[in-house]
Amino acid sequence: MIQPIVYNPPDHNGLHVLYRDDHLIIVNKPPGLLSVPGRGIEKSDCLLSRVRLEYPDADIVHRLDMPTSGIIIFALTSEAQRALSMLFEKKDIHKQYIARVFGELDSHKGVINLPLIADWPNRPRQKIDFMDGKPSKTSYQLISTDNDGNSLVKLIPTTGRSHQLRVHMAALGNPILGDTLYATDESREAGTRLLLHAEKISFIHPIRNIEININCPAEF
Repeated sequence: MIQPIVYNPPDHNGLHVLYRDDHLIIVNKPPGLLSVPGRGIEKSDCLLSRVRLEYPDADIVHRLDMPTSGIIIFALTSEAQRALSMLFEKKDIHKQYIARVFGELDSHKGVINLPLIADWPNRPRQKIDFMDGKPSKTSYQLISTDNDGNSLVKLIPTTGRSHQLRVHMAALGNPILGDTLYATDESREAGTRLLLHAEKISFIHPIRNIEININCPAEF
C-alpha cells in the first residue's frame, strides 16, 4: 500500500493570472497545491479555493495533479463552464507539457499508446492494463539532454487520463524526475519537486469566439 502523502501546500502569495475576461480566468498553479479540495479540512486549501477568494463564482473545468505546476482554466459563469467542458470533451482544447525525465530517450520523438486504469490496492497509482484499461495516448519529443544525461521533453496528451504522462514516461523507461509514485529510487532526486509543467494551452474561446493561446514557461 502506498503511504499517504502529507499535504503541505505552498504559501498563498496571490494568483499568477495568465488571462482573464468576464467568462473565464486562466492561472498558473504552483507545484504542491491541490486543484480542488481533498478529503478532510487539512486539504481544503487548493487552487479553486484561492481563486474563489477573488472570484466567488469560479468553477473548475479540468485539473492538474497536486505536484504538477502550470496552466489551469476556471469558468466564471455557468455558461462558460458548460461550454468549456464541452470543448474538453470534444478534445478541442490543446495542451502541451514540458518535463525533465531520467536518462536519454531511445527515440527523439514518438507516440505512447498504453491503456490505463486505477491501481486500486495502491491508489492513487494508475497502471497499464491491456484488458480493462482506457485508451491513453501521449506524443513526446526530445528538446535537449543535460550534462547529467537526463532529458528535457515536450509532452502532448491526446487523452487526459489520471497520471497519464507520469505512467507513460515511466513505461518508456524515462520516469519524470521527482516522481514519488512512478520513478525508481535512482531517478526520484530526493527533495526535488515533480518536474512536470503544463506550459501551453490553446483553444477557441467558446463565448467570444476568439483564439486563446497561453504560454507559461516552466521554472525548470
